[in-house]
Amino acid sequence: MATVICITNQKGGVGKTTTAVNLSYFLAKDKNKTLIIDFDPQGNATSGLGIAKDSLDLSMTDVALGKAKIEDIVRETKQKNLYIAPTTTELANAEVEMTKLSTKFVQLKTAVAAIEDQYDYIIIDSPPSLSFLTVNGMIAAEYLILPVQTEFYALEGVAQLLDSMALIKKAMNPNLRLLGVLATMYDKRTSLSGEVFEEIKKYFKEKTFKTTIPRNVRVAEAPSHGVPVGSYDKFSKGAKAYKSLAREVEERVKEGK
Repeated sequence: MATVICITNQKGGVGKTTTAVNLSYFLAKDKNKTLIIDFDPQGNATSGLGIAKDSLDLSMTDVALGKAKIEDIVRETKQKNLYIAPTTTELANAEVEMTKLSTKFVQLKTAVAAIEDQYDYIIIDSPPSLSFLTVNGMIAAEYLILPVQTEFYALEGVAQLLDSMALIKKAMNPNLRLLGVLATMYDKRTSLSGEVFEEIKKYFKEKTFKTTIPRNVRVAEAPSHGVPVGSYDKFSKGAKAYKSLAREVEERVKEGK
């Protein structure tokens, strides 16, 4: 059965989608059959893996509304062992429609359950908000990864997110666990990055990943070419960091199971 990980943070611009795409790439490189579910209406994971959103006949919008099975929308990417369930901006409208469904909280969980025996890892990229879609992602997942930007106000709103996680764990998904907190956009040249990272470690202790994701121009450039940074420039600092993260994730999952 697949290990299902939801990557979430209600703050935007923290590297959530970048982490979803690049972590998935390196998990796939390590011979894990990996699926990214793009459950963010912005669809950046979809375009970041070279899928033209205007070419999609079916997407996660249809899955969310029960109009299509997830296996019918999954596409291969250019990367070996890496697949994507793509989305479009229509998913934002679907969120409103989902609230009318009696199964509104478990639409994604039901979809994932139908295919989880076909993959080693399923990575869910959720919206940068505590939205209905994010709640669906948390209910469908076994683990959460929380990217946190190493800048001022980094931990703002994190307590609310953790409260939501606790409520979902109690009411809807008792198996949900925090796999780790990931420091992103780390700049070792500045004292602020170091200070914020120390605060993150102080707050989350052993849940903080040892790997940090640096500010790196190659990471920023890769999506415009429709590929992960490991495919775009495997020798870049960003690629090396995400490769390290993938190994750390695999180790934690193995220990957790």
